Amino acid sequence: MGRTNPTYRDLLASVEERWGTYRRGLRRDDKPHFDQLFVYARDHADASGLQNHDDPMAAVLLSVALEQEKTIADLSERVAALEDAVGDEDSREGSA
Repeated sequence: MGRTNPTYRDLLASVEERWGTYRRGLRRDDKPHFDQLFVYARDHADASGLQNHDDPMAAVLLSVALEQEKTIADLSERVAALEDAVGDEDSREGSA
């Protein structure tokens, strides 16, 4: 017996194909960022397939949001570390 429902990866490929016209209309600088959104979606395809949502775009958008949240958290940690390093330098300069 064959599958009655397409896999999430198949659905994702069709979503990406449907957005192809939009991608072609983007400026050259924006296209790599657009493509990265689908990389994020593919990176979470296993979890999205388990969700088996009626609308594959919901899983795409949640995957993108998750990756952006991870990036924000990473950048926040890096900024805090840099601020601490600058603060340490300022306190050493002030005591000299």
